[in-house]
Amino acid sequence: MPAARESLLDAAYAALARRPWAAVRMVDVAAAAGVSRQTLYNEFGSKEGLARALVRREADGYLAGVERALGSHAEARERLTATAEWMTSTARENALVRAMLTGCWSERLPAPTLSAVPSSSAVPAQRRADGPLPSPGDFVQMVRDRAVAVLSGTGAARTDGELARSCELAVRLALSCVAAPPADGAVADLVRGALHRQPVQDRVG
Repeated sequence: MPAARESLLDAAYAALARRPWAAVRMVDVAAAAGVSRQTLYNEFGSKEGLARALVRREADGYLAGVERALGSHAEARERLTATAEWMTSTARENALVRAMLTGCWSERLPAPTLSAVPSSSAVPAQRRADGPLPSPGDFVQMVRDRAVAVLSGTGAARTDGELARSCELAVRLALSCVAAPPADGAVADLVRGALHRQPVQDRVG
C-alpha cells in the first residue's frame, strides 16, 4: 500500500515536529494518516520499524536532492557549490537529515541502529528500511562518489583522484557548516574559495 505508507510516514514526520519521538503514539500516527492501526503495523511491524522507514525515506530524499544539485549548473564548481548549499540548507530545515549527517541524535529524535535488523516483513520497502542505514561516513562517500560520477568523463579534472579529492573537500566543508553554521550566503563563498585552486575546470558538459 504505497499511498498508505507515504501517508503514515508523513504523519510520523509531522508528529515528530510537535513532540519527542518517545511521545509519538502509533495510534495517533494511524489516525492522522486516516488508516487503521493494523495497517500501520502491517506496513512497519513496530514503532522501531516506523522509525527506520522514516530515517530511510529522509536519507533517500536528501540524496535525491544531491542529484538535483549536481545537475543544476553547467560549471563544475557551481555544481559542487550548489550541492554544498543543498546539504547545509536541508540539514538546517530537517532535524533527521542533520542527525544522519553528523551522527548527533537528540533525545527528541528516533535513533535506530545503523546496522541491519532481522526482518520478516512482506513489504519490500520495509525490508529495505530494515537493512543497514547510512552512517555519516557513508553519506560523505555517497555524495563524493555521486559528484565524481557526474563530473568525470566530461573534462572536469585532470585525474579521477584529483576530482575525488575536490569533491570530498566540498562535501566535508559543507558538513563543517552543518555543525557550525556560518552567516547567510557564506557556504557558497567558502566552497568556491576552497575550490578555486582545485583541479576542476570551469565548465563541464
